[in-house]
Amino acid sequence: MSLIDSSLLTRRTLLKRGALVAGAGLAGQLSPSAWANPIGANDRIRIGIIGLGSKGSQHLRTISEMAGVQITALCDVDPRQLEAAKASLEAAAGSVYTTTDLRKVMDRSDVDAVLIATSTHWHALATIWACEAGKDVYVEKPVGRTIAEGRKVMAATTRYKRIVQTGTQLRSDSDNDEITAYIRSGKLGRIQWIHGVSYKTRTPLIQRTPWYPDWLDYDLFCGPTPMVPLEREKLHYDWHWRWNTGNGDLVNMGIHAIDLTRRFLGDDAMPKRMMSLGGRYAVDDVGDQPNTQFTVMDFGNVPVFYENRNLPIKPGATYADQFRGQRIGLVVQCEAGYYAGYMGGSIFDNDGNRLLRKAVDVDSVKAHLQNFFDCVRSRRAQDLAASAEIGHHSAQFCHYGNLSYRVGQQASADQIDASLATVSGAPEAMGRMRTHLGAHQVDLAAQPMTLGPWLELDPQRDAITGIDGGSQADLNRARYYIDEVERPGYQMG
Repeated sequence: MSLIDSSLLTRRTLLKRGALVAGAGLAGQLSPSAWANPIGANDRIRIGIIGLGSKGSQHLRTISEMAGVQITALCDVDPRQLEAAKASLEAAAGSVYTTTDLRKVMDRSDVDAVLIATSTHWHALATIWACEAGKDVYVEKPVGRTIAEGRKVMAATTRYKRIVQTGTQLRSDSDNDEITAYIRSGKLGRIQWIHGVSYKTRTPLIQRTPWYPDWLDYDLFCGPTPMVPLEREKLHYDWHWRWNTGNGDLVNMGIHAIDLTRRFLGDDAMPKRMMSLGGRYAVDDVGDQPNTQFTVMDFGNVPVFYENRNLPIKPGATYADQFRGQRIGLVVQCEAGYYAGYMGGSIFDNDGNRLLRKAVDVDSVKAHLQNFFDCVRSRRAQDLAASAEIGHHSAQFCHYGNLSYRVGQQASADQIDASLATVSGAPEAMGRMRTHLGAHQVDLAAQPMTLGPWLELDPQRDAITGIDGGSQADLNRARYYIDEVERPGYQMG
């Protein structure tokens, strides 16, 4: 029997799009007194955790050990994960309310805030519903599966005067503060390029006859996204690699690298254009996203690359490649040296001599949660380490890369080289990617890469203003992907 309650849907139907979008970007204009304070300085913050997979369970363990916070509700659409989390929490803290329907958490008077660690396709709508219900929100990255969803989250945050933190926890990693200041000081000269990498092996998505387990309300699992047949073997996590529920590693992992990049370039920096290319290689599965992808963001005077590889360094290996010592991290190349790292890291001169090293000595996830709880008490949204607006823009840049890829066409090596010829550092990066695929016996003449067009952008308006290397039809498709379609009963306005 479905858990869908039509009265709940009616009660949770959001405002029309115009009203929500009109409020976007205004959070910084509101004074602290405009944000209602429902919690006393010495009162416990009562929180509900929605989504109890690997990330949600990590947050449960962390929060249960934090002072001044009480977990009063747990929710997961999978009753097996819900029961495991309940048993874990009750063993230490006593009884807790549980449900498989997140809307019931929103209606509870003993919940002041919610932490959303669901699948990506639920992030935005769950956040909007929570804001409407008067709850503050910590939402895992990205804030939305699409660019439009992120914009609507920003608008709801402002309209309902809520404290909303995005789960880009490296914003709370003080290990990076000294490194950022060093690079921005100009001691190494001008930044020439930035290259983020995620070389992280992923297992194939095993195909099976579509299945709908009797313990799962699949309608509620899908929520605002199309109800496509469930034909992958693993229900959880592998949703990342299907377009209807996830955004691939460009968003899943790339958002952290791009968020760090914005700290080096300044949060006001916006790409003028961007493109992406790649393909799905050396696997035979039901994933529909690239497992090898190279994205270029043109910030005017600094090109920014993000590269994800899900294959090991060679067939049969259990580990991935690396770039300047990084498998997951960032390289910032300046005129007189470079930074390589992620959480902490080192700065070198161009001869490889280390000039500065910062070890990892901060629990950035715990620090990020503490920052959120501090702001819930103070009602000072401007003190959030990663507001909804910051989270939206960091995700937005990654989303644009996927839009370019999704409207791209198969292309020859010469066509790809021509597209990247004027971008400093890009040809060398492409050479390394081809070598990597060659180790897996990938014949790029027989299996060409998909080359996405350059999309000309106005990120402040969430708009694609033009296209270079594609048709008007490609431009229209890219604009469609900014928003896409929401299912009846789950619209966001």
